[in-house]
Amino acid sequence: MNSIVAIVGRPNVGKSTLFNRLVKRREAIVDAVSGVTRDRHYGKSDWNGKYFSVIDTGGYEVGSDDIFEEEIRKQVQLAIDESDIIVFVVDVETGITPTDTIVAELLRKVKKPILLTVNKVDNSMRQNDALEFYSLGLGEFYPISSINGSGTGELLDALVKEIPEETDEHLDDLPRFAVVGRPNAGKSSFINALVGEERNIVTDIAGTTRDSIDTKYNRFGFEFNLVDTAGIRKKSKVKEDLEFYSVMRAVRAIEHSDVILLIVDATRGFEGQDKNIFWLAEKNKKGIVVLVNKWDLVDKTTNTVRDFEAMIRKESAPFTDVPIVFISALTKQRVFKAIETAVEVFGNLKNKISTRELNDVMLPIIKSNPPPALKGKFVKIKFCRQIPTQTPQFAFFANLPQYISESYSRFIENKMRKVFNFHGVPIIIYFRKKQ
Repeated sequence: MNSIVAIVGRPNVGKSTLFNRLVKRREAIVDAVSGVTRDRHYGKSDWNGKYFSVIDTGGYEVGSDDIFEEEIRKQVQLAIDESDIIVFVVDVETGITPTDTIVAELLRKVKKPILLTVNKVDNSMRQNDALEFYSLGLGEFYPISSINGSGTGELLDALVKEIPEETDEHLDDLPRFAVVGRPNAGKSSFINALVGEERNIVTDIAGTTRDSIDTKYNRFGFEFNLVDTAGIRKKSKVKEDLEFYSVMRAVRAIEHSDVILLIVDATRGFEGQDKNIFWLAEKNKKGIVVLVNKWDLVDKTTNTVRDFEAMIRKESAPFTDVPIVFISALTKQRVFKAIETAVEVFGNLKNKISTRELNDVMLPIIKSNPPPALKGKFVKIKFCRQIPTQTPQFAFFANLPQYISESYSRFIENKMRKVFNFHGVPIIIYFRKKQ
């Protein structure tokens, strides 16, 4: 499971620049997709073989000093509650400000790792100026320049030391199914329909469920943990920090679950927010089941199951091998079918193909449809095997792996999906130099 690193600090100290450097790209998430995942909030990073997620808490530009102070407190408290490691960014040009002191007071009480990061230290004089930040009482600090990258290596070295080594303990735990979706799509109603009690408060106010709540499910031969999350919502529609709680908690729920049950409101279609959540789950290589809720409210003369499915697959391309179940949480229509499907997808996620079977199936397919020659050079794939990872990943060994195109990789994936059962599961294919 990835650790979550939150970047906190007042506005204009360089948090976003540091965030972009850590996730190694200027446009932090998905190009040309609107919504929270692109809004400088969430990215994945790695250093020295350790992977982690980075959350940029943003800056609060508000009117009065009192409101500003309250917003900063909320932002820091959120990072304290939801992240595993906190990077507190200050600015050597301005020195210690009253806001920095407030943040430091909050962080001194925390038992989580705090990395005090002094930004804009790009010459030896500023190295000396940075010494005043010892007075914040947070111990050692890391002088960096997030614009040119100096000092970030030392910061990252310290950061990854705080990330625990991967263990196999969680393999014995119950499967975790996260119920996610935009506000008011029916997540809590779905869980209530399954559990058979008013486990969560359900109202017509979007965003009622503010916390992630785990519900152990043990009925009809199934046993797993259901995770209900606050709805992910668009920043433009929220004037308080509720939206950011939603993002952070959904990120954590998705990253720490096995299968994602994405609840879509049938009366609204498969919208930008739904696509963002789908992308987030796919990016994290989780099993995915799309549940089209409120299907009982849709006019079937103008909307058919086939049309709605086709629309979702078009919008979620290229990953279209995903189960879609049409439900009504209110009338309990097909809610158990939804769970049966999630259990099947969990099984597909753990699907292991023997090396012999994989080669017996795939090598003849590759021989009859080899990769196209490039610059007169012929690519030959001689051997393949599944990599022993938590999610399905495969290595194909070739003489010239660098010449294999994205479209050919997709061809291989599609053939594998036809033969082996990976319905609802993203798979990764690597082409490596023949050993």
